[in-house]
Amino acid sequence: MLERMRIFPGNSSRVLAGDICTRLGISLGKASVSEFSDGETRVEIDENVRGMDVFIVQSTSTPVNNNLMELLIMIDALKRASADRITAVMPYYGYARQDRKAAPRAPITAKLVADLLTTAGANRVISVDLHAGQIQGFFNIPVDNLYATPLLLEYIKRSYPGNLVIISPDTGGVVRARAFAKRLGATLAIVDKRRDTPNESQVMNVIGDVKDRSAIILDDMIDTAGTVVQAADAIKNEGAVEVSVCCTHPVLSGPAIDRLESSIIKEVIVTDTIPLHQRAESCKKMKVLSIAGVLSEAIKRIYYNESISSLFI
Repeated sequence: MLERMRIFPGNSSRVLAGDICTRLGISLGKASVSEFSDGETRVEIDENVRGMDVFIVQSTSTPVNNNLMELLIMIDALKRASADRITAVMPYYGYARQDRKAAPRAPITAKLVADLLTTAGANRVISVDLHAGQIQGFFNIPVDNLYATPLLLEYIKRSYPGNLVIISPDTGGVVRARAFAKRLGATLAIVDKRRDTPNESQVMNVIGDVKDRSAIILDDMIDTAGTVVQAADAIKNEGAVEVSVCCTHPVLSGPAIDRLESSIIKEVIVTDTIPLHQRAESCKKMKVLSIAGVLSEAIKRIYYNESISSLFI
């Protein structure tokens, strides 16, 4: 039924790619990804892909540069092997935080990565919860920006019945948080913060009523966890009963796990767009939801040239 489809895993997303294939009822594509002695990435495609509709599942997460280079080389290898269409399935799109020239002489790395993917030979890109929606406009090929919202909503409805308030950790996430709150029938609050240097922030004020409510901080990613931990403290000080965090991408770099474990945060709800490292897996506060169902449905519809607009919610 899917005889012309091949799904190849990158090293950063092997488990997720396997879950996608299981849901689609196909086996993983055969490819060898290794390194030469000097550290160069070596890729060999071990099966015929001529005329195939090929999907490469690879998040450009830590180690970001290695995983990005691996993805580019896999795309090039498949292009030269005469694949009919190559789709880069990037559950987490790295370098997305530099999406505009925010300071003099600053790069726009989100656009640079888009150019690299296109030049390598990608015909389409699938991602989940891009850091900024306008990144889609950096490409001259189709980009499907899927959302983990239905997955997260289902879990929250089941696990957090009652008096809820959804918190945006900054003004940039208000639209996302408002839509989330509306579908839960919850109220909305905003944490006003000031960021002086990258990965460091200072919480200034909580805008909205959180008193005697269960609060859920909603963000697209957790990196060093400094923002959410400070936000949780501020929300708790304003009278919230409990504070949990909900995000799509568990980057969790540096001191993130130590901060989360020692914080007043009750639960950290994430998806598997990025595999948890060993320290994160051992954290009892982590709850991981699988994005494989959303991605497998999108891949199947793209293969059959069907609409995937219902997934953009």
